[in-house]
Amino acid sequence: MPSGLRTRLRTRLRRARPRRALRPLLATLTAATLAAAAPLTAPGAQAAPEQADFSQQVLFKASQDPGYACYRIPAVVQTKAGTLLAFAEGRVNDCTDAGDIDLVVKRSTDGGRTWGPLQVVNEGAGDTHGNPAPMVDRETGRILLAETWNPGKPGGGNCDVPCERTPHLQYSDDDGRTWSKPRDLSDQILPADWNSWYATGPVHGIQLERGPHAGRLVFGVNTETWNGSRVTANHAALITSDDGGDTWKVGATDSWPIAEDGTFRQKPSEVTLTERGDGEIYVSGREQDGTDLGHRSHAVSRDGGASFDGKFRAIPDLYAPQVQCATVGLASRMLLSCPADPDRRRTMMVRSSYDGGRTWDSVDRGTVVSTDWSGYSDLVAIEGADRVGLLYEGGAVDARDEIRFARFTEDWLKPRRGPDPTTPDQATGASGAAVLGGARQTAGRYGGALSFDGTDDAVRLPYRAQLPLYDDEFTASVWFRYSAASGEHPLFWMGGVGTTQPQVWLRGEPASGRITGLMTARNGASPSRSAVVRSTSAYNDGKWHHAVLRRTGEEFSLTVDGARTAVPAVPGSVSRTSGFGVHIGQRVDSRGHFAGSLDEVRVWNRALSDAEVTRLRTPGAAVTPDTVLWLPMDRIDAGR
Repeated sequence: MPSGLRTRLRTRLRRARPRRALRPLLATLTAATLAAAAPLTAPGAQAAPEQADFSQQVLFKASQDPGYACYRIPAVVQTKAGTLLAFAEGRVNDCTDAGDIDLVVKRSTDGGRTWGPLQVVNEGAGDTHGNPAPMVDRETGRILLAETWNPGKPGGGNCDVPCERTPHLQYSDDDGRTWSKPRDLSDQILPADWNSWYATGPVHGIQLERGPHAGRLVFGVNTETWNGSRVTANHAALITSDDGGDTWKVGATDSWPIAEDGTFRQKPSEVTLTERGDGEIYVSGREQDGTDLGHRSHAVSRDGGASFDGKFRAIPDLYAPQVQCATVGLASRMLLSCPADPDRRRTMMVRSSYDGGRTWDSVDRGTVVSTDWSGYSDLVAIEGADRVGLLYEGGAVDARDEIRFARFTEDWLKPRRGPDPTTPDQATGASGAAVLGGARQTAGRYGGALSFDGTDDAVRLPYRAQLPLYDDEFTASVWFRYSAASGEHPLFWMGGVGTTQPQVWLRGEPASGRITGLMTARNGASPSRSAVVRSTSAYNDGKWHHAVLRRTGEEFSLTVDGARTAVPAVPGSVSRTSGFGVHIGQRVDSRGHFAGSLDEVRVWNRALSDAEVTRLRTPGAAVTPDTVLWLPMDRIDAGR
């Protein structure tokens, strides 16, 4: 946009909103009045007695802090004086990303129990000023706030591609009460080829405490390159300062090319940083639409943020939607705040890692903060790390309804759980599959089987590289017995979940009188497509039945007890882009469970012949080799 036109637009927007300067005053005057209407404790109201381990309140909400249509993008830090500063984007006209957006803050001097009024840190004045990335210099007490600006779109919406985005910095030397004028950091940390998208954070940055680079300030950015006609690369990078934020430079950088058809392996973005006990920096990022499996990826810097020790690696079985998340380190563990639903932004959860982020607790071990819709978040250790603060987007109707602040102790989190019981996986190189929820042994079609209660029982396979089927032909075989008359009864689930994620599954639908198999595949940059095949009976008579799903180059078929139905197959990979799990007796998102018994679950990365399928139903017949997974389901071994 030409600078003269932008100036004229800003002038018109200012004239059109004479109330703008009153926003902070209105917020102060009305916060206490509106507190009673908030579904959670509102700041400024008489606080209810705090539970010993957990409490939460609404911190930013349009009806609570008028003058803005929407609040998004939370970030939080604790100052040297112990004050908590909670930042957000105040979106003036609507909740879109590229409208008129201010940066706002609230302060708490009692560890997040109560909060002061809303303050405007930086007014967009018609443009977008957002992506807060605050950090604290422990030596001087200065609070630094990295942020990103772009021209606003008067009608809202998203920023055009390429987007004119520039990094800026403000600071406060009085514990967040007042802020310096922003200064443009483009000449220091905006290389010429990062000319399409640029985003600071959005999440807190850190100051290193250990090793030769102690005192260094570090925050993350995500950027893109435009070649004049299209976006050609994505970059995840760390930005560092060794002089308290006076000067900055680009440090560790990981770049991923984007092919002409728009496909790419990874796009790590919105990175969150935590210093490990050994001084290394653990970097966790949102993964957005890359062909690698998983919605989260991570990397490590061993030299204070100057370089990464390797490429970002996707984490296929860390279940989360495509969304920004946050990490923070405690003495005994690292925490991750992230919605737990692998498809949609809902169910805010805190998960733990006891090895510096190398592995993370599965969702059944995480602690649920809210089952509402939920989105972006940030974490902060408070009160000498005796408590943790979680600032997150949430809402009963939409994840963008409000921003909440939760306080909890480490004791409130689920305790560290020992190894789960397992059932053997006899595929080559496989380890045992976890038996969850108390599934029990029972008589099977061949020897033993496992019985599932329809509530929380399941078998989950640990991820290994041999499990994904990609664009291969495949066969999945399972023996099942159930008598339910209603509900959804997953027999087998592999891949993601939802209407667009690559996946393969088989389930009983007794109310509809059928067994249904589905495959969803992505082919190149094209949208995902699904094929669905159904039987003419639910087979819910309490007897053993045998189901086989097959994909060949031409068709997708379901055979139950020899009765076969088929539809045309859809091309592409059934194992890409999405998170990846293999569950027996459960949907990947835990929103459906099987009630009955399952036996002899097997998957091959090839299409078995009709003769081989027939042999699977013959007692004593030779077992077809080369399985991707093979669960006899005939015993449960104690966890160890």
